[in-house]
Amino acid sequence: MNRLALRAEMVLRRLLRRPRLDLPLLAALLLLAAMGLFFLASAADLSWRTIGAQAARFLLGFAMLYLVSRLPPAQLKRWTPALYAASVLLVALVLVLGEGRGADRWLDLGVLRFQPSELLKLTMPMMVAWYLAQRPLPPSWRDTGVVLLLIAVPAALIAKQPDLGTALLVMMAGGFALFLSGLSLRRIGLMLAVMLALLPVAWHHLHDYQRERVLTLLNPESDPLGTGWHIIQSEIAVGSGGVLGKGFMQGTQAQLQFLPEHTTDFIFAVVGEEFGLLGVLVLLALYLYIIGRSMWIAVNARDTYGRLLGGALALSFFLYVMVNGGMITGLLPVVGVPLPLVSYGGTSAVSLLTGFGVLMSIHAHRKLMK
Repeated sequence: MNRLALRAEMVLRRLLRRPRLDLPLLAALLLLAAMGLFFLASAADLSWRTIGAQAARFLLGFAMLYLVSRLPPAQLKRWTPALYAASVLLVALVLVLGEGRGADRWLDLGVLRFQPSELLKLTMPMMVAWYLAQRPLPPSWRDTGVVLLLIAVPAALIAKQPDLGTALLVMMAGGFALFLSGLSLRRIGLMLAVMLALLPVAWHHLHDYQRERVLTLLNPESDPLGTGWHIIQSEIAVGSGGVLGKGFMQGTQAQLQFLPEHTTDFIFAVVGEEFGLLGVLVLLALYLYIIGRSMWIAVNARDTYGRLLGGALALSFFLYVMVNGGMITGLLPVVGVPLPLVSYGGTSAVSLLTGFGVLMSIHAHRKLMK
């Protein structure tokens, strides 16, 4: 008992020591969170309840970032299999006890309500990096097959909820770590060819509303008051903003409730309408800086696990921004992907900031090793 208490005290002291955070990345994340609250205030019509709830989630997220940054990557590596298994178990539990609007995606534990699939956006690349870091690279066909199985099982469980958008993002998070392991172009091309060949099978297994979203992307005007409403209103909002935008809380699409989900999935359209092309470019420039800084940290990691995991987290963050931007401009189907650290949502913000805590850990302990 005394030994456990002593060990717990040592861990607590380690967590409370002077922080070794990457200040440029931390400053960019704080600025993005502040901009996110500003944009949310406009989209939510100055609802202080909404703003306060999101601010509280940011505080929790940055606390997780700090705590995780204190843990050595070697410790995270040891915990990876258990974290991955727990995430998969929680996602499987959602199929039995989950709740939501039209899809069972949330677990309500009384004091805590969260979306377990968001955890896999972090634990999936951790697991793939853990597996590949212990084997010769580039991976053999056998190791590639094992990785694909590790990716496919939780992705299938998430798609069953149904949540196809998150399932694809989780698959890509693991796929990025596999891609960074040094796969040859020939092997990548072969896997892409197999995926293309399986598209007709995947189309057959889609739900009706999922097929409608894809068909609506090709011709949203075919049902302007139904399935095409989201895309049409989003394009109107983005296009009407011009160069400088209409101003804070002056947009018509969000303020008059024409734009659905304007505080969550479609908040980027609010930014385009109220702050124009200039506001969009400033936001995208900040995103690009965060992605570039994250990739720099990954490249300079001291071991294979850190490089694969850091690179996968950076590319995943890029993917979230790209998918949300493509969704609100009609270039991609509506799949319910939030804009990172701007859209209203708790589990997404906390899991993203925890992922940046992993990047901070990789960077800080690289310095310590040198």
